[in-house]
Amino acid sequence: MTNHWVDFKNSDVILIMGSNPASNHPVSWKWIQEAVNTRNAKIICVDPRFTQSASKAHLYAPLRSGTDIAFLGGMIKYILENKLYFEEYVRNYTNASFLVNPAFKMPGDNKGVFSGLTNGKYEKDTWSYQTDGAGVIRK
Repeated sequence: MTNHWVDFKNSDVILIMGSNPASNHPVSWKWIQEAVNTRNAKIICVDPRFTQSASKAHLYAPLRSGTDIAFLGGMIKYILENKLYFEEYVRNYTNASFLVNPAFKMPGDNKGVFSGLTNGKYEKDTWSYQTDGAGVIRK
C-alpha cells in the first residue's frame, strides 16, 4: 500500500485489489467505511475470490487470476482520459509528473524488451528521470 490508511477517509472511490481489508485489516476498513458514510464514497473490489470486502463493495469485479494488469491499465486510461484525478495532489505528492529519460524505451518501442539489454543483462543507465543542471528532477 502506498498511502496512509487515514487518507481513505478523503477518498471518493476506493479500489481494493487482491486484498480483503474488511476481514484482515479492520483499522483500514474503519477509514474506508468512514469515507462511504461521510462522503458517499464508492468501493470497487477486484478479486477472483468473493470476500467480505467484495460483499460490501458497490462494484465487485471477479477477474480471472493474471488479468489484473490489463484491468489496471484500462482503469488508468479511463481516469486519465476523463480527468478523474485530483491534479494538485498528483503534481505535488507523486512522481507521476516527473519526466522520464528520453533514451528509455518500453518493450513496445524496443522489440519486446526494455532499453539497455546487452548480452542478456540490463544496463540501467537510461532507467531514470530527466534532471536539470543541478540534478533536480524535471516535471
